[in-house]
Amino acid sequence: MTGQDLKKTPLNQTHRDLGARMVEFGGWDMPVQFSGIVAEHHAVRNDAGLFDVSHMGEIEIRGPESLALLQKLTCNDVSKMQDGRCQYNALLYPNAGFVDDILIYRRSADDYFVVVNASNADKDWEWVRQEAANFDVDAANTSDQWAQIAIQGPKAERILAKTTETSLVDLGYYRFTSGAVAGAEAIISRTGYTGEDGFEVYVKPEEAPAVFRELLEAGREDGIVPAGLGARDTLRLEAKMALYGNDIDETTTPLNADLGWMVKLGKGEFHGRDVLERQTANGVERILVGFEMVDRGIARHGHPIVENGREIGIVTSGSHSPTLEKSIGLAYVPIALRQPGTELTISIRGKDAKARVVSTPFYKRKKD
Repeated sequence: MTGQDLKKTPLNQTHRDLGARMVEFGGWDMPVQFSGIVAEHHAVRNDAGLFDVSHMGEIEIRGPESLALLQKLTCNDVSKMQDGRCQYNALLYPNAGFVDDILIYRRSADDYFVVVNASNADKDWEWVRQEAANFDVDAANTSDQWAQIAIQGPKAERILAKTTETSLVDLGYYRFTSGAVAGAEAIISRTGYTGEDGFEVYVKPEEAPAVFRELLEAGREDGIVPAGLGARDTLRLEAKMALYGNDIDETTTPLNADLGWMVKLGKGEFHGRDVLERQTANGVERILVGFEMVDRGIARHGHPIVENGREIGIVTSGSHSPTLEKSIGLAYVPIALRQPGTELTISIRGKDAKARVVSTPFYKRKKD
């Protein structure tokens, strides 16, 4: 795919004006860094960072059987949601593999806003569209109608409050509201993908550049910086937030991915339920664990975990952690190796290196 073929968010020119280094990501022309990945990472942990995540997709589902459709498509219990709440969930295939991991917003009992991963947006929409034909709902792919800006970090609330009259103090984690941000009508949710406090703001695409600029200006004295995909990846890894295509995909189930907390077998039938029921009863053969390197080196996606020269597992994500100042990663291993303290041998470009299974998340922010 050439640069001319890549999709662009409404903030593409803004990124270029700010001096971003642009890369191809899932068919999009996206900023990987502005001032530098490590500097942007520390800014989010200590002050605030501003991300363009407009490449994410949005699907809106309305109608009397909206809940029934979402219950069929996902493994978490959507019926437990209340108006104004968000829920992390998974679209599953009948084999319990991930179509995608998603965020569901409940506007009302028959009105839901679903946020999906950029690289999966078309696939997700096709899956939802096919299933929706069996329910009394009106489902639409509205990805082109939304831009998404994430402001993340301990000073995010203070900065965002300068641009909106909407009260943020009472907006709890995984809740959302609506209001004007920098003069643009927006959905404002207290969610994110960095392990920090923060917000995701959805506005019309044509209003995104002005909102982005005003947020940067509002946070200037608080140290806010524009941040790219590079920092987003190291931040989410420290918080052990799954990356589709690396840590989860159509071959892994939520129980394999150590996300069993969102599997609600008691809610009734849904795609993949019988597989998850068997895995719950019998256990899984492999599971996603966190590790830190004992030897020097960084284990990356695809590096094999070996035992007596035989591959027994695979690294899904790995990086140097700017916060912890050590090399960390995630890997699928046989269930017998899941306990913290277990030693692993990872083949890094053909050279064996020792690592150790550790508890996750690697980083957990201190709450007030």
